[in-house]
Amino acid sequence: MPRPPRRGRRPRLTRRGRLALLLGAVLAVAGAITVPLLLTPDEPAAEQPRMLLVPEGRRAGQVYTAVDRALGLPDGTARKTATAPGTALSLPAEAGGNPEGYLFPATYPVFAATRPEGLLRAMADTASRRFGSAKIAEGARAHGLSVYQTVIAASIVQAEADNPEDMAKVARVVHNRLARGMALQMDSTLNYAMGRSTVDTTYEDTRNTSPYNTYERKGLPPTPIGNPGDQAMDAVIRPADGDWLYFVTVAPGDTRFTADYAAHLENVAEFNANRSTAKQ
Repeated sequence: MPRPPRRGRRPRLTRRGRLALLLGAVLAVAGAITVPLLLTPDEPAAEQPRMLLVPEGRRAGQVYTAVDRALGLPDGTARKTATAPGTALSLPAEAGGNPEGYLFPATYPVFAATRPEGLLRAMADTASRRFGSAKIAEGARAHGLSVYQTVIAASIVQAEADNPEDMAKVARVVHNRLARGMALQMDSTLNYAMGRSTVDTTYEDTRNTSPYNTYERKGLPPTPIGNPGDQAMDAVIRPADGDWLYFVTVAPGDTRFTADYAAHLENVAEFNANRSTAKQ
């Protein structure tokens, strides 16, 4: 999250990064729904399927890898399938054919005859249905966003928070900064640009010319940075009330939101102290 620039290594001031660092593990939230796939004529109705779990927040690349492994296919097969003309995923025109954000996180059954296009279509169709609801459309309009922009914002919220309460507050920070014309300065978007997940960001990283670098570029990034779930979408259309512009998790379960930059610097200092202690 926004913080004073300095050269050298800098801590990633987002909740997920802090939990990963201090707890020593990343906790993935399991998809809450199971999506049925239509059987093809070659699939026996009595066959017991295996289950493919796509957790909230996974990037498209991670989903493709999971699909390839679930189906026993060579690496890269699902990625090629996703953008092949014959696959024709249910995506909004704004996506420009990029499925990122629309590979809905859920649990999908996998049969012996399941093919990658079937799984990917199920994910995109599920996202299209859930994001195409009147509730999402009305919520997006209320905040001056398109549904696609709402998915982009939700993907950031998903990456920056890991429970509904914090998601609603992070969403408010996003809305407040957009309304003020401030750069979002989210490390999650920068990590996406650099194809990594890390708890540290350098000053040089923030000079990256990618359109996903929300330190240098104002507004939302051009596409989602992962595949958000229902809770993150709800947070964006119904954010918490507050004037917050900054947040940092100083310890597990203690994420602090503020509109006061000086107070934010104090919170950052406390986080740094906790981090040093955790490394000893």
